[in-house]
Amino acid sequence: MNPFEYARAQTVDEALLQLQRGTARLTPTDRPGAAVNERPRFLAGGTNLVDLMKEDVMQPGRLVDVTSLPLTAIEGTRDGGLWLGALATNAVTAQHPLVLERAPLLRTAILAGASPQIRNRATNGGNLLQRTRCHYFYDAAVPCNKRAPGSGCPAATGIARQHAILGASEHCVATHPSDMCVALAALDATVHVQSPRGTREIPFLEFHRLPGEEPEIDNTLAADELITHLTLPPSAFADHSCYLKLRERASYAFALVSVAAALVLDENGRIQAARIALGGVAHKPWRDLSAEALLIGETPSPQSFEAAAEHLLRPAKAWGGPALPESLPGNAYKIPLARRAIVRALTMALAGVPTNTGEDFFRLEGDAA
Repeated sequence: MNPFEYARAQTVDEALLQLQRGTARLTPTDRPGAAVNERPRFLAGGTNLVDLMKEDVMQPGRLVDVTSLPLTAIEGTRDGGLWLGALATNAVTAQHPLVLERAPLLRTAILAGASPQIRNRATNGGNLLQRTRCHYFYDAAVPCNKRAPGSGCPAATGIARQHAILGASEHCVATHPSDMCVALAALDATVHVQSPRGTREIPFLEFHRLPGEEPEIDNTLAADELITHLTLPPSAFADHSCYLKLRERASYAFALVSVAAALVLDENGRIQAARIALGGVAHKPWRDLSAEALLIGETPSPQSFEAAAEHLLRPAKAWGGPALPESLPGNAYKIPLARRAIVRALTMALAGVPTNTGEDFFRLEGDAA
C-alpha cells in the first residue's frame, strides 16, 4: 500500500475543503489511470476502497474521513417517500421500520448483499461507489482498461463467466457488483450531492454509466462532490415486490444475475405499474423502460412476463474467447439465466414473495430459478 495523507472532517464543508487540499497536491503524471486512481477520496466504511488500496489498484494520495459527518438519518418524507443518509449503514437501513414499510424491496436487496459484518460497516453512499469485482481489474499484474486506460480488456476474449451481457463495449465487459443499487434503480431513487459549487440532484438511472470508450469512469459524480443522502419517491410497490439473486453459493457471493421486480395491480387485477432492474449483467444496474411498458394493462401471466424478458434482453451479447476450454466458459449462459430469472422474479412479486431465501419461495409451484 502506498503512503497517503489522512484528514478527518466534522462537517460537510470541512470535508469538501480537505478534499480540495488533496487535489491541489496531485502532481501531473503520464501514468495511465493516475487521474482516477490517485486523486483524493472520501473514506466512510472503507469496505471496498481499503481492499483496492491493499491490492495497489487505487492509490489515493489523500483520504478524507467523513465518518463523523451528521449524515446518518433515515426519515420519511412528507409525500410518503424516504430520506436515506449517505452515512447510514446498510444494516441500519435494512432494519429500519420505515424502509420495511415503504420500500421492502430495498431491504431484501440489502440483506442479499455481502455479509452481516460488512453490512454493519458499509454505508449507503459508499455502496453506490463500489468498483467492479472483475478479477482482471483486481490483478495489477495484467492489463485492464478500467485500471490503466488503453492497456486492453483481457476479459473480452478471456475468462468472462462473471461479466456483462448488456451495455458492454470492447474496452470493458465488467459488471457493477451492488445489490442495493439494483433496488434503488427499480425504485427511481435520487442521489443528492454537494460540492464547493453547491448542491445538485442526480436521478439514479443517470448516476452510473456504461463503459463506452472511458471504462475507468464508473459514474457521473464529479471529483469534488460528496454524496449526502438519497431520496425515494412514494410508491405502491410494497405489496408486490421481489429481489431475486442467483449466485454460485448461498452466502457472501456476488450475483451472477439478480432481478429487482415490482408490480402495482389495479382493481381488475391488471398491471398498472411495473419495475424490472437487473444486476450482475452490466456496468450499471440495468433497466429498460420500454420492457416495463409492455406489461402495463396486461393480465399477469407467464406469457406476459416472458414477453417483457425477451424484450429487455434483445441487445444481450455474450463474451469470452472461443478457444477457452469447457472448464473456463464465457458468459453465454447468463442470457437464458437472466430470461428465466426475470420471469421468476415477476412471478414471485405477483405472489408477494420478497426474496428467494424464504420458505414461501420454495412453496411456489413451477420453480424455474
